[in-house]
Amino acid sequence: MKKTFMLIAILATIGCQSEKSNSNLKSEDTIQTKNKKDKQAKHIRPFKKELPTIGLLMYDGVLQGEVIATSDVFAKLDKNGNQLFNVISIAETNDPIVTEEGMKFVPDYSFDNCPKLTALFVPSAYDMHAQVNNEKIIEFIRSKNSETNYIVSNCAGAQLIGKSGIANGHKIVTWIGGGKQLQKDYPNLKVQNDSLIVFVEDGKFSSSNGNLASYISALNLLEKMTNSEHKKFVENYLYLDQLQNWKK
Repeated sequence: MKKTFMLIAILATIGCQSEKSNSNLKSEDTIQTKNKKDKQAKHIRPFKKELPTIGLLMYDGVLQGEVIATSDVFAKLDKNGNQLFNVISIAETNDPIVTEEGMKFVPDYSFDNCPKLTALFVPSAYDMHAQVNNEKIIEFIRSKNSETNYIVSNCAGAQLIGKSGIANGHKIVTWIGGGKQLQKDYPNLKVQNDSLIVFVEDGKFSSSNGNLASYISALNLLEKMTNSEHKKFVENYLYLDQLQNWKK
C-alpha cells in the first residue's frame, strides 16, 4: 500500500511539473506572439479620416514597381515624424493579386468598400487586354474620377484612362513606343510624343512613361499636395541623387 501511495505521489509530482512546464511554454509563446505583433504594429500606418487618401489600383499582372513607387513616395513621414497621407491599395476583390513579377499582394480594399480618394494612381501591365476589357475596372475609374482631385496613370495605365473616357481632350503620355496605338484607339486623347516626353500634366490628370518614371509622377503630385521642401526631403530619403549620379 505504501508503495502504491508513493507511486501516486511521484506521478502527481511529475504531472504537476509537466503542466507547469507546458504552462511556461504557453506563456513564452504568448509573449513572443505579442512582441511580434507589437513590432509589426509599429510599421503600420493607421487610416486617418482627416488625411488625404492616395489609392493604388492593382490587378493580376500589374507591374509591381509602379505600385511600389507611389507608395514609396506618399507613405514617407515628414521630417517631424508625422503621417501626411493614407496610402491604400485597391483591387476588384479582396483576394490576393499576382503581379507580373510573381509576387502576391493583398489589397487593402475592394471596389465595393473603397473609401473616398483624393488621388487615384493607375498602373500598367505588359498585357492590358484583360484590364481594358474588364468593365468593372473601367467603371471604378469613372466613379473615382467624380470624387478625386487627381488621376495619375503610368505606362500602359493610359489605356485604362483612354477606355474610361475621363481624360478626353487632355494631354497624356504612355510607355515609350505605345503612343501611336493609344492615339489610334482613343482619338479624343491628346497623346504626347513618348520618345521625347517622360511626364505630362494637364489639369487634374498626369501621366508618365512608367517604370522608374513612376517616381516622377508621384513626386510631382507630392509637391503639389505638400510643398517643395517635403518633396526634397522624400527625394533625399530615397537616395535619388545617388541613383542619378551612380556612374560618377
